[in-house]
Amino acid sequence: MDRLVIRGGRPVEGSVQVRGAKNAALPQIAAALLSSETLELGNVPEGSDVTTMLALMREFGVVATHGPGRTLVLDARASRNAQAPYDTVRRMRAGILVLAPLLGPVRCRVRFTAGGCAIGARPIDLHLKALAALGADVEMDAGYIHARTKGDRLQGGRIVLSSPSVGATETALMAATLARGETEILNAAREPEVCDLALCLSAMGASIEGAGTHRVLVQGVETLHHARHDLITDRIEAGTYAIAAAITGGHLEILGAHLEHLGSVGAVLESAGARIWPTDRGLMIVRSGPLQAVDLTTEPYPGFPTDLQAQFMTLMTIASGASVIRETVFESRFMHVPEPRAARRQHLAARLDGPGAGRRAVAWRGSDGHRSARVGESRPGRPGRGRRNHRPPHLSSRSRLTNRSTASWCSGGADIRRVAR
Repeated sequence: MDRLVIRGGRPVEGSVQVRGAKNAALPQIAAALLSSETLELGNVPEGSDVTTMLALMREFGVVATHGPGRTLVLDARASRNAQAPYDTVRRMRAGILVLAPLLGPVRCRVRFTAGGCAIGARPIDLHLKALAALGADVEMDAGYIHARTKGDRLQGGRIVLSSPSVGATETALMAATLARGETEILNAAREPEVCDLALCLSAMGASIEGAGTHRVLVQGVETLHHARHDLITDRIEAGTYAIAAAITGGHLEILGAHLEHLGSVGAVLESAGARIWPTDRGLMIVRSGPLQAVDLTTEPYPGFPTDLQAQFMTLMTIASGASVIRETVFESRFMHVPEPRAARRQHLAARLDGPGAGRRAVAWRGSDGHRSARVGESRPGRPGRGRRNHRPPHLSSRSRLTNRSTASWCSGGADIRRVAR
């Protein structure tokens, strides 16, 4: 796709079907390496990450066959150890999820390299520490991960995650499934995608208790068997549709969505002026009145997801009042803020505070309802030209510009600057 052509001015109405969750598909595709029998997954979405993960699995000898109704059959009977091409794994961080299944009873030695991500560092140290806690020898050499088991398989143990990382929790679950004895995972991630992986592994014969809580117990089993599992729907896609309906003042039924999977998103949208409720087919969202500004902090589930932060900031640009949005998950999640074209169209005024994860953005709409006031100091040599400066009380006058080259001076009356205290 070269471009998207959007003709706006109309509310988003009707119904829309949500696809399967990409973030649930990737670890479950990797889980096929745990069994010598086939794994059939339903509701598998299309997308570049799924395509890349399947290409990676083929490097390890897994045969992937697409069936009707978005089904995918994975056959790992001929799986083997191999060194995945860097050009494949560099395109997505989720490639690290194959590491734990490759350390199973049959393949006790792995040489692997992990990819990168445009929105943050996403270190893999928690994955490696989880494997080490189960008895794996893990070393890094020239960008490659060398891992091996000390015996014929991993040994159950106690894994304490320093943060509730989704990927590290998934690595720990898959590693513990075939480990000898019991494994306790503490400070585990509670995201629906983690619970869905646990359901998939349980269907294959794993013994898992406590998925969806911060303490998960896994009793290792000898082997896993054939299973069929349908992926949950994508909560980020559902949340994006919900925010689109709220932005346009629409009336939308999101088919296949689950309100409980959205965590705090429903409550935040209702605070902003929308109404959202479950239906027999999914959930309904309606926004007919004015929008009110809402403060927001991104957090692990069940908090507000970082993947919906940019969409929510767009919603707040047409709300009445000031909204403070704090990002605590990824340090580069505000890369969308300085986009000049978006600023011109949305009449956005915003400022960024603080380095890395934990920085804050402030976005608001001017009281005249058409143009936003400037944020921070005036540009040297360009006075305010008679505009009213609608400065919310929580914006400190001590803020200063730290990188004037990134400031955007937009014809629509919106200014975006990077500032720090």
